[in-house]
Amino acid sequence: MKYSQRYQELNSQFQFGVDTHLIESNIDIRYFSFQSSNETDHSENSISISSDKTIVENFSFVYPVFMPGGMLQADKAILLLHGLNERNWNKYLTWAEYLCSETGKPVILFPIAFHVNRSPVSWSNPRALQSIMNLRRQDNGNDRSLSFANVALSERISEKPYRFYSSGRQSIHDLSTLFRQIKEGKHRLFAENAQIDIFAYSIGAFLSEITLMTNPLNLFSESKLFLFCGGGIFSSMAGKSRSIMDTKAFQTLYDYYLHHFSKSIKPESAKDKMFESFNCMISSTQNQTEREHFFSRLGNKLKGISLKNDKVMPYSGIPEALGTDCALNHITQMDFSFPYTHENPFPVGEFIDATEVDAGFIKVFSEIAGFLC
Repeated sequence: MKYSQRYQELNSQFQFGVDTHLIESNIDIRYFSFQSSNETDHSENSISISSDKTIVENFSFVYPVFMPGGMLQADKAILLLHGLNERNWNKYLTWAEYLCSETGKPVILFPIAFHVNRSPVSWSNPRALQSIMNLRRQDNGNDRSLSFANVALSERISEKPYRFYSSGRQSIHDLSTLFRQIKEGKHRLFAENAQIDIFAYSIGAFLSEITLMTNPLNLFSESKLFLFCGGGIFSSMAGKSRSIMDTKAFQTLYDYYLHHFSKSIKPESAKDKMFESFNCMISSTQNQTEREHFFSRLGNKLKGISLKNDKVMPYSGIPEALGTDCALNHITQMDFSFPYTHENPFPVGEFIDATEVDAGFIKVFSEIAGFLC
């Protein structure tokens, strides 16, 4: 597969919300509607960000499914979870097509709360963001990490860092609803009790780990999980990036969760299983024994790839989360000869050696597909 060429082709063919047949791979992209509940967070902190409940895009949206051509119903599926601050599916189209082709399974691209098409269009519009950009420049000085790509998320996190947790809670609740719909035979693409495995990238990996630990209604007990460029403990992450969030926002986020988060959750009844799962992923010392025991029990249902030059989600945070033995047994470190970043592991462009990138993509995704088959 020529990844670089296919990346361009898919992005020219893809029309969000429009069912499409991909002739070259004989895959159908189909869309399904989803209604998210806003009753997922009972902490007193959620009251102060009640304005988020007026963002209608976050509660009523569609998600695409890559389906092998001619398949009417499947008894297996792969859920693909994306990274932080994504505003479109461009990066993931080739990933989803390859996994669908190589495994013969449908691939569900499900947006995390307030991301991709669950966010207002204005959050991606430089003209609409100019006033916020100007204010952050005044406050932050010459912060080179500030950009139009990250200013909306940076402002939201700086204002209320609790949003990182509350949006995660909503996403886990939504994934539980989706899994329940599928397993109860209420999704027309899937047979009752269909097996659903997870491929998770970046913050999607962090979210998936917490989801499996929480395991609402035991819906995730049988799911296999593949982590790509993620899976580490929160305290090891370095989210300062022109594609993710600026320096001030990341410092605010880091300080809040390392020093204030647990104490801020009131009433005590809000400290449920989901809270406990999230909280134990903040630093390596919090509930270390229980956390490492959980991941070791996953056994062959867990695998992952970490990239050597990943500065945002470095490998060092993975053994801190999973435990040293589990990380050594289940996580592979890879490196490429071409320049890459966490945000853009397979770069496409005029000055990039497409042959090397193609080979790097196949090296990674053939291993992912083999695990998820």
